[in-house]
Parts: sequence; C-alpha cells; structure tokens
Amino acid sequence: MSEQLIKSILENKIIAIVRGANVKQAVKSAKAVYQGGIRFIEVTFNQKSPDTFQDTVNAIKQIKIHCPNMHVGAGTVLNVEQVELANSAGAEYIISPDTDKDVIERTKKLGLISIPGAYTASEAKKANNYGADFVKLFPCTDPQYLKALKAPLSHINFLAVGGVNVQNACDFIKAGAEGVGIGSSLINKKLLDAEEYDKITKTASELVEKLKNA
Repeated sequence: MSEQLIKSILENKIIAIVRGANVKQAVKSAKAVYQGGIRFIEVTFNQKSPDTFQDTVNAIKQIKIHCPNMHVGAGTVLNVEQVELANSAGAEYIISPDTDKDVIERTKKLGLISIPGAYTASEAKKANNYGADFVKLFPCTDPQYLKALKAPLSHINFLAVGGVNVQNACDFIKAGAEGVGIGSSLINKKLLDAEEYDKITKTASELVEKLKNA
C-alpha cells in the first residue's frame, strides 16, 4: 500500500495544500483540484488554534467520503498526538514543517507516508535516516538552492514547498524536486470566501499541464 502511494506521488508530482478553511470549504477545494487533475491534498493543522484540530480531522474524513479517489494527508503535524489524530481521520500521509524523530517513527509505525520538513543538508539527512519517505524542502524559494542540495543528497526524494506557484513549479522539478506542494497560489481564503472554485480548478488544470512537460 505505502509503496504504491509513494509511486503515485512520484507520478503525480503535486500536493495541493488547503489551509484555514472550514470543513465545507476543504471538501469543495478537494473536489475542485481533483476536477483539475490533482490527486493529492493536504489539510493543515492550525497550531495557533488547538480548538480547530477537530475541524482538520473532520475535513480529512469528509474529503475521503465526498472525494473518495483523492489521496488525503495532514499537514503542519508537530507531534505524535497529531499523528494519531490524523491517522484516526484516515490520513494517508503526514507532512511537517520540521524534522521530528518521534513524529517520523510514529508515522511509519502506523503505515503512513512520512514527509517531514527540512532546510539544510544536515536536517534532510537526519529526516532520511529516521525513515522519511520524502523530505519537504521548506521554505523552498530558490530552485538553485534545491539543485545544490540535491547534488550530494541524490538518494533523497525532495518535495519543494513554500514559494512554489504555477509559474515556477517546473523550475523546481527541473532542479531535482520529485514533486511540489502548492498552497495559497492555488487555494486561498479570497477564493474560498468568494466560492470561486472554478478558478481553483482552472489553476489546478494549468499546473498539471505544465508539470506534464517538465
């Protein structure tokens, strides 16, 4: 199961990130990006508001119900307790902004895909040694930095996140990223509040087409 999911991430190359949305908006966002050809979505925990953690759990559950062919993961996961919450909701992968040994090991023990965040070579190596399936290079604003990092760490599968958009996504793939995570340039509060999901679908479709030729 996990090997097939890893293969699918490598093939699809895009994880849409939905942040600060309510459950209804998260579900509609998932449907919108799916219609545009994206098959992976990350629903983030808001660390400033622990009272919203259950909303994240519910959003993951509802996306799995209403968009069953979408692969759903949890983002901004900072501790083992949040790994457990995400797992209880049916998340298939765990994404973090940092490298936390306990989070990675618990994720793997539960049979989920581990995608911790790192910025330096030392952090990326540690994440890989702890068992990460991918390393999220974050924040990743410069393709040349990724290219330089990838040269000695060619055995690590990097995902570029933070600063990636439709216009520059291909640059990160060409620099060595196995995939990209895209948030506000694809799904943002303005579009959600205006219920302009057609625009999200259009952007998703443009992104998918661009990466096919990357």
